[in-house]
Amino acid sequence: MAVQVLQNEQRSKLDQNDDVLFYAEPRFVHHLDEAFRGRLTRLYREKIPSCSTVLDLMSSWVSHLPDDVIYDRVIGHGLNEKELVANNRLDSHWVQNFNLNQSIPLKDESIDATLIIAGWQYLQQPEDMAEELLRVTRSKGQVIVAFSNRMFFTKAPQIWRDGDDRDHFTYVSRVLMAQGWPKPEIIAEQTRSTGVLGLLGGKGDPFFAVIATKP
Repeated sequence: MAVQVLQNEQRSKLDQNDDVLFYAEPRFVHHLDEAFRGRLTRLYREKIPSCSTVLDLMSSWVSHLPDDVIYDRVIGHGLNEKELVANNRLDSHWVQNFNLNQSIPLKDESIDATLIIAGWQYLQQPEDMAEELLRVTRSKGQVIVAFSNRMFFTKAPQIWRDGDDRDHFTYVSRVLMAQGWPKPEIIAEQTRSTGVLGLLGGKGDPFFAVIATKP
C-alpha cells in the first residue's frame, strides 16, 4: 500500500468535474514554448538509451523525443484518443483517468524510462502512481517528471496551486521517495527564448525536472 504524503484537502481541485470532460476535445497546440521543448529533447537524448522501452504518461500529440533516435518501443497514455492517434512516436497507447484508477496496465519491470511532462501537477493520488511506477520500472530504469510554471489552474490540486517552483520539485521528490524511489536528481534552469528575443536576452519558459532512478 502506498505511503500517503498529502492531506485530503491538498488533493482538492477547483473544477470537480470528470477530467475526461475537460480533455474531451483534442488540443493540437504546444503548452510549453520552444525553448522548454528543446531542453526537454536534449535531456531525453542524454538520459534514455535507444534500446529502451519508453512509457509516455499523460501524453498528447507529441512526445518530444529526439527525431533521430529509434527506441525499442514507445507506449503512450493520455486522456484524448485523437491526440494519441496523432502522435507518430507511439507504438501503442491507451486512455485512462489516473485520478479515478491508478493501476498501470503493464507487467512488472517492463519499462526502462517513464516520461511525465506537465502532467504530475494534475494527479490527485500521486502516491499510488509513484508506487505503480516503481512496480513497472526495471532496475536502473528512470522516471522523468518535467514541468514549468504553467498549468490549467482549475484542474491542479491545491498542493500544486499553492506552491512555488521550489515547492513543486520538493513535493514530487517527497512523493517518489516515500514509495521507495531513491533521492531524485533535480534540474532547475532558466531557458533562453528562441529567435530574435533570445538574441536580446529574452527568457523562455523555466525548465524543471525531477529524475528518479530505480536501484
